[in-house]
Amino acid sequence: MARAFLIVIDSVGIGGAPDAGRFFNGTRPDTGANTLGHIAQACAAGQADSGRHGPLAVPVMAGLGLGQALQLASGMAADLLGGPQAPQGLWGAATQTSDGKDTPSGHWELAGVPVPWAWHHFPNTQPAFPPEISDLVAQAAGTAGILGNCHASGTEIIARLGAQHLQTGWPICYTSADSVFQIAAHEGAFGLQRLLDLCASVAPVLHRLPVGRVIARPFTGTPGAFERSQNRRDYAVAPPAPTLCDWVSQAGRRVQAIGKIGDIFSMQGIDTVQKGDDAQLMAALQRHMADAPDGSLTFANFVEFDSLYGHRRDVAGYARHLEWFDQGLGCVINAMRPGDAVFITADHGNDPTWPGTDHTRERVPVLVAGLGVGALGHLRFVDVAARVAAHLGVPAPEAGRGYL
Repeated sequence: MARAFLIVIDSVGIGGAPDAGRFFNGTRPDTGANTLGHIAQACAAGQADSGRHGPLAVPVMAGLGLGQALQLASGMAADLLGGPQAPQGLWGAATQTSDGKDTPSGHWELAGVPVPWAWHHFPNTQPAFPPEISDLVAQAAGTAGILGNCHASGTEIIARLGAQHLQTGWPICYTSADSVFQIAAHEGAFGLQRLLDLCASVAPVLHRLPVGRVIARPFTGTPGAFERSQNRRDYAVAPPAPTLCDWVSQAGRRVQAIGKIGDIFSMQGIDTVQKGDDAQLMAALQRHMADAPDGSLTFANFVEFDSLYGHRRDVAGYARHLEWFDQGLGCVINAMRPGDAVFITADHGNDPTWPGTDHTRERVPVLVAGLGVGALGHLRFVDVAARVAAHLGVPAPEAGRGYL
């Protein structure tokens, strides 16, 4: 029986979104942003040689048609990636319809469910949160107040406020251009379970705004040497309709999540989840190639492209991670069984050459190994879900059926 592996390389956009001008980093619209293309250009120009050298080397994805997808989406030359003239997989470029460039919108739509509402975003002011939200969090935490109350980078704010957090015991609360409410606290001094319970208790109120995710951001260490831990947890709004995960589960098949997929989908339709850093997630994906049951869906997200390199505008780091991922993907594809299909895509862009620190509105690549060779053309995000469902032979609602 067929198996499907759906892999989201978080934030690896390929430019060309037709509505990019409606989305901004600060005062600059996202028009012209191109995560993959600009990284490849920087590498070719010798501007991303920290820890690596020369042109961007992603032969596995290029062999499936990544360069051709880049050219289709944005007009950039396919040979920037040095791939073959005749790709050995299916390739295309997908365009999002949901009104957002955030993680839930991208993932839900890839899973067949566009977001039918506009997310709530907190203003880039200080304080960023209305008093009733700040008071709610403080009361739930059992503290006299909160720290932060602003837009901030997660690493920057714990470096700046971590010592004060240890002194006062107050949770550090911050947001970004995404629809998120993030709470950071020290695993030892504040307590990991206490932080998770705090986030779980305030999430329903924030979801009603609707804020897409309440994110627990635990950290460890001492002043001057704080580090975020791997125990992050996202408390996300539940999808508004059954997704690909539900379609597969309702057909009596197994759905295995890798990375933050379980959080993004509130575990709806998901049987198991494995978390960790991207190296651990790649190892888990490679194990699933050996032991995933017939008829199953394995749905993976690799977040460090976004969290470690895109938001931090680290071009060389992003390039290194692309090259690392490509090597791991090669092992995944080499382990495919007859009847398997591997789908590689992304949820939005996060161009590390762009001003600001926010995601960028872009088209995303769609690459498929195991289902033949050829051009898919321009697609909708929901067409990815439709094609995965068709491969597995499970019914998809009419809204999720596409032309892929």
